[in-house]
This record gives sequence, C-alpha cells and structure tokens, in this order.
Amino acid sequence: MPVHTRPILAFLVVAASVAAPQFSVAAQGPEDRLTVDRYLDWEDVRSPRLSPDGAHIVYQRQWIDAVNDREVSSVWIMGTDGSRNRYLVDGSSPVWSPDGSRIAYVTAGEPDGQQVFVRWMDDEGAVSQVTRVTESPSNLEWSPDGASIAFTMLVPGAADPQWHIEMPSKPTGAEWTAPARIEERLRYRADGRGWLPDGYQHVFVVQADGGTPRQVTSGDWHHRQHRWTADGSSIVFSSLRVEDAERQWRESEIYAVDVTTGAIRQLSDRRGPDSDPVPSPDGRWIAYQGYDWTTDTYRENGLYVMAADGSGSRLIADEHGRSLANVTWAADGDGVYFTAQRLGASNLYFAPVEGGATPVTEGRHMLSVSDIGVDGTAVGRLSSPHVPAEIVAFDVDAPGTFATLHSTNRTHLAEVELGQVEELWYESEPGVRIQGWIVKPPDFDPSRKYPLILRIHGGPHSMYNAGFDFKNQNHAAHGYVVLYTNPRGSSGYGSDFGNAIKFDYPGPDFADLMAGVDEVISRGYIDERNLFVYGGSGGGVLTAWIVGHTDRFTAAVSKAPVINWTSFIGTTDGPGWYRNFEHMVWDDPSEHLRRSPLMYVGNVTTPTMLMTGEKDLRTPMEQTEQFYRALKMNGVPTAMVRLTDGWHSRNRPPTNFIRVQLYLRNWFERHKVGGEAVAAPDAAGGR
Repeated sequence: MPVHTRPILAFLVVAASVAAPQFSVAAQGPEDRLTVDRYLDWEDVRSPRLSPDGAHIVYQRQWIDAVNDREVSSVWIMGTDGSRNRYLVDGSSPVWSPDGSRIAYVTAGEPDGQQVFVRWMDDEGAVSQVTRVTESPSNLEWSPDGASIAFTMLVPGAADPQWHIEMPSKPTGAEWTAPARIEERLRYRADGRGWLPDGYQHVFVVQADGGTPRQVTSGDWHHRQHRWTADGSSIVFSSLRVEDAERQWRESEIYAVDVTTGAIRQLSDRRGPDSDPVPSPDGRWIAYQGYDWTTDTYRENGLYVMAADGSGSRLIADEHGRSLANVTWAADGDGVYFTAQRLGASNLYFAPVEGGATPVTEGRHMLSVSDIGVDGTAVGRLSSPHVPAEIVAFDVDAPGTFATLHSTNRTHLAEVELGQVEELWYESEPGVRIQGWIVKPPDFDPSRKYPLILRIHGGPHSMYNAGFDFKNQNHAAHGYVVLYTNPRGSSGYGSDFGNAIKFDYPGPDFADLMAGVDEVISRGYIDERNLFVYGGSGGGVLTAWIVGHTDRFTAAVSKAPVINWTSFIGTTDGPGWYRNFEHMVWDDPSEHLRRSPLMYVGNVTTPTMLMTGEKDLRTPMEQTEQFYRALKMNGVPTAMVRLTDGWHSRNRPPTNFIRVQLYLRNWFERHKVGGEAVAAPDAAGGR
C-alpha cells in the first residue's frame, strides 16, 4: 500500500488551526440525536436464566448510577412469555436451584464487599446471606441436590517470613506511608479497582442455608470455570498451572476434585490449553475447549468431548471463533449447543457427540444464548445495529422466529434518529477480503461531503461486529461517517487470518485499514480534507503506527497505546507478553524496535492526541509519555489526556466513557479543515 500524502497547503491550514481558539464540544444537543448525555440513562441486560419448570426467567438488569459514577445492577423476573416483568432484588449473576425453589446471587453484604445470597421463590420471598467472606465470590454453581453452592474466590498468599523486617516504633499520632509491595512472580496485578492481593483463585463450597465456606482446592494454581458432576460427588474445573522454577503461567488442564476428600484427578493431558469443562446430564461425558500447543500467536479453540474419566477425547467442532460461549448439553446428552462469534456476527450452533457442528440460528446480529430448557426453549441476549439489547426466546427445533421478551432503552430509541449501518466487504492486498461497517449520519445525503472517522479495535485479536454500538452512533450524530473494520489479526475469521500478524504487527493490518478508507472514499461522499483516526490499546498501537507511515489523516487520537515494545515488555502487567517475547527483546531487540511506533515519530506531521488511564498497567502511562514527549520535541501538535480512575478500560467509570467521546471529538473539531462542515449537535443546546 503506497503512502498517501495531502497537499502541503492543506497541511499548513491544519497547522495554522492549532493557534485558533479551541472548539468546545458540549455533552448535550438536539433531542433527536444520540448525544452522550443519554449514556447516563443507558441500560443493559445480562444472563437470562430459565427456571427448571420452564415457567419463569430471571435476569440481570444494569444501569448507571450517575450520582456515584458507577454501574449497578439488580435481578428481575418475568414469565417465559415476557409477562409480569418485575424487580426482584438488588444484585447480579442469579442462578436457579435445581428444583426451582430458590435463586442464588451476589450482592453487597456484611461485613463488607460482595457476598452470596439466596432468595426463596415462594410468596414469602425470604432472603438469606449465605457467606461472610473477605474476598469477592464469583461463578456460583448449585450442587445437583440443591444443598450446596460452589464458587471461586481469591485466597491471598501468606507473607514470606524471610521478608519480615522490624521497623522502628511509630510515634504517637504518626501517619506513615503504607508498607511496601514485594513482587516475586509475574502475575496480573490489577482488576480495574486497584491492586490484587498476592494469591490464587480457588474453588469453595458452602451450604445453601449458610455456614462457613469450605475450600476444596489448594496450591499455587488458579482454579476456575468449575461445574458439578451429575452425581454431585465431584467438581470439574480448569486450572492454570504455575511452574515453580520460572514462576510463570503455563497451559491449563482439566481436573476433577472429590468434594468430600479433596483428592484431585487430572483429566486432560496435552501440551496446550484446555478449559471450560461441562459434564453431560447423564454423567458420561465432559465437553471442553482447547487446542494443541503452537507457536502461533492466535489459534481458535476446538470443542472436544471426553469420557468422564478423561479417556477417549475427540474433536467435535473446530474453527468456530476464538472461544465458544455458554456450552450447554442437550437434555438427552447427544450433543452440545454453543454460541460462536464468526464473520462479525454471533449465533447458536449444535455439535453432536459424534462430531460435525451445524448452525441453529442465522442472522447479522450478536446472539448470546445463556440457557436452554429441557423442552428446547432457548433464552438469551440479542443485539443488532439498531437494537441495543433484547432478551429473546426461541425453540431450538424451530429457530426461525425470536420472541422479544424485554427491550432496553425504548424511550431513547423513540426519541432519537439513528444513523444507517451498512456492512461492506472490500479487497486488500494481496487479494484478502476484509469485512467492515459504515455508520452514516442520521440525515445522510449522498450528495454532501462528510468527515470520516476510522475507528480501530484493540486486541489485536478481537472482532468488531453487527451489534449496537453507542460510540459509533454518537459520532454519526455529530455529522461523521464512521468506518470500523476487522483487519488481519482479528478473531472470528479462522486461525490463519488471526495469525496473519504473527511477528508482523503492525503489518498487513495497516494495509487492510488503508484499503478500507480508500473503499469508503471511492463512494463519493467523504471530504478527503477531513480524515480522522482513533483506536484504543491494540487500536492505539495501530493509530500511532499510521501517523508514522502516512500523513493522509487530518488528526488522530491514540488511546492506551504501546509505543516502544522493548520498554513495554518490562513494564506491562501481562505475564503472557514475557513468555512470548522475552527472548526476542534481550537476545535480539532489533525486530521489536522495528515494530515500535516510536521509531517512526520523526515522520509524524499529523496532530496526534494521546489518552491513557493513569492506573493502566496493561499499556502503562510511560508508553504514552514517550510518544507525547517525542511529538512535542518535534513540534507536532499534540496533547496528553491522563484519565483518572479506571484501569485499562477507558469506559469506566461511566463518566470516563463520556470524557473520552468528548475529548477525542474536541481534538478532531479543532483540527477540521474549512469548507463544508456538518454542525456538531452537542454544541447546539440541551435536550
């Protein structure tokens, strides 16, 4: 792909605009546009679950607490036809007991933090707090007899006595700094709320009527994704092993632990990750995901079935996306259903025990099936380009029609006009087909010229899709055409496509993105003087790479980027980066330097803003600071936005979502080249 340049006169106009008064983008606008102030009233739904008798559905309803700047949730219940939809309790992650008499869920409790609660589903509706633990429980699973609940919880590591030091006595009333943190192993160090205690996730069991939880797994392992066996005697789980010599994460395997004795049996054994075990209803089989170890940086999971004792493993589905969600056995145990994300959409599939997966549903939407009843009724969450989130139900034997049981954000959708979303496929070099989407302004007129925003996803192994996207619709409401694509390296298009950037990142993905911009420009409605680009994390890497390799963009915003791969390896919280790249950095750093956007900062003329969270440990702030300082020293218009709170996500807390949208459009608007410009509705007044 050749490097594109803009006329020097146009660049001088852009440079001159930096000295002009700054354009302020306000949060509100005309009532018929999706402006960011509406985000504070935005709702979502999660994880609908069928009662065992198929008569009711419990689900999680989520919204924003604007006063306390946080997301909150509650549990609601309705009939399987959507009738009598009503609030039940505050909390999240509701799970029915096997007999349907109770639900278990997680909510704030005593003495502090999140706790497990049980609510009786009779007319009395009694609620009991089941745990009183110091760490947050998650992944609730009822035992088959309904007497116990299994969950995972962090077990903090014990302090190493060799590190004990005797500090001088603290003077009366003194306020000393907190004790030092001592690191001796590579691990994920943050969860979005600060530092995690040193420790491991383990499986616990607690009586459903309350009591002291009993830890059933132990050791220097992370245990997760657990399920009870059909007879209730064991719990199967996957675990990330730690090798004592290197103290680094190794591949995961499937295990079973005897709930009474604590004896652990290893069920899978290969060089490669195995995870997400799901026992069959009759106890004969265990379905799980994984693949053989490879040097590839991207590999899509295969779906496997093995006997309950770990023997006879066989592959029954392959190349259905990076990971398969909500694997669920058919009631008769002859196969499993699963949700897979492929080609920008998500649908339900079925794989018989003998092998050979086939689609159950079809459509350009994002469907996540969370439960399937014994009668074949499936419930899940569905989103499409103009549908933010719905709870739907359908019959797996006749899946042609979805019954919408609950829709979110109906008031907003009735008041605003959304932009048209168009799917496109285009060709990149050398003859590779790339999928993408265009969002057009609500009042789109093909005879006009519009500014273009190229938005780049992170990962880099992730996938833009056909679901509703508030950010893109909000940009379109401000008069921008938005292009978002899945270049090589994206998930959902097969292992070879995802692995195309192995040791070549950034690389062919840059060509794919530029070909997408060329495709949209060829349609005649883009103002080529006003091309903008932004992305976060992996998208931030590519944004910084783009401005060092072409000057065709009017302005850019690189969010949470990696700028210098060599320094990044030694500062990121992701131990996987060490395992994959350590030898490349210190044995021969030349390739990491060649792939670092910092090496091309001398080519940058595009006004480029950087935006990163100060608590971001995945792409540390020092990465942003390196690029900012280099741009500043070279006289390139730049700014560094340091977001407070949050972690690697720029969407949390909710006000940061709004700030990011407004700051990046502020940057684009102040560098927009004159001519026909579409008015920004956020500057026009409140609703």
